[in-house]
Amino acid sequence: MHEQIKINTEYITLGQFIKLINILESGGMVKAFLADVGVLVNGEMEHRRGRKLYPKDVVEIKDVGSFMVVN
Repeated sequence: MHEQIKINTEYITLGQFIKLINILESGGMVKAFLADVGVLVNGEMEHRRGRKLYPKDVVEIKDVGSFMVVN
């Protein structure tokens, strides 16, 4: 089961989302993490901080967990 993360806007960028779930402290850390490791968004590898996430999108972060965007 995915942990649900609520947003109050139409979408959220991947960089903002990672900061929202409190696994990395700064935007610089998020940028480096995505460049080096990346995450799965709806089953596809993603390295872009600006990737827009909409409700029902699923983000999987290795060794951290699985998260679903909800509104």
